[in-house]
Amino acid sequence: STTSTAAGRQRHPPQFTAEVTTEAFAEDHEILVSNITGIGDNEFRLDNGPWRELPAGQSSLTFQNVSGGSHQVSGRDKNGCGTFVVAVDTLGYPEFFTPNQDGYNDTWNINGLSNRDNVKIYIFDRYGKLLKQLNPGGPGWDGTFNGNEMPSSDYWFNVEYEVETDSTTTRRTLKDNFTLKR
Repeated sequence: STTSTAAGRQRHPPQFTAEVTTEAFAEDHEILVSNITGIGDNEFRLDNGPWRELPAGQSSLTFQNVSGGSHQVSGRDKNGCGTFVVAVDTLGYPEFFTPNQDGYNDTWNINGLSNRDNVKIYIFDRYGKLLKQLNPGGPGWDGTFNGNEMPSSDYWFNVEYEVETDSTTTRRTLKDNFTLKR
């Protein structure tokens, strides 16, 4: 929507870019909001968090301590006129999961890869036996192998994914571990 101001200018929601400025799989991510255009008294928020104004004298702001996964950065003019939203994915994974069907941490998967193509996720036991191949957009691993519950232990994973930078696509692999707690 648009609103006319006393000076006759039209107000619109701010337009902006939102980009992850930390490396993939960082412990905590940062998202930079910049290239802000539009007339108005603008404020921004991450997901359903509190609205924040630009710091005094600054033309950008940074959301810090962002978890891995899919996020939305919203911008609006305080006087109304709608909201502009940018989707941002940060790559991360849970360090543990507890498949006890209580609705919390019941499955394990990589966060932030569900919108990407050519992703492969493999889970192994401590001896290197392949237990599961995951779809990043799927429900994740439930801690079973051939219908049997796997014991509390550390498990290893490989994730193969692509990163696009300046019209170049690079294939990357991360190998790490996580804990299954029962």
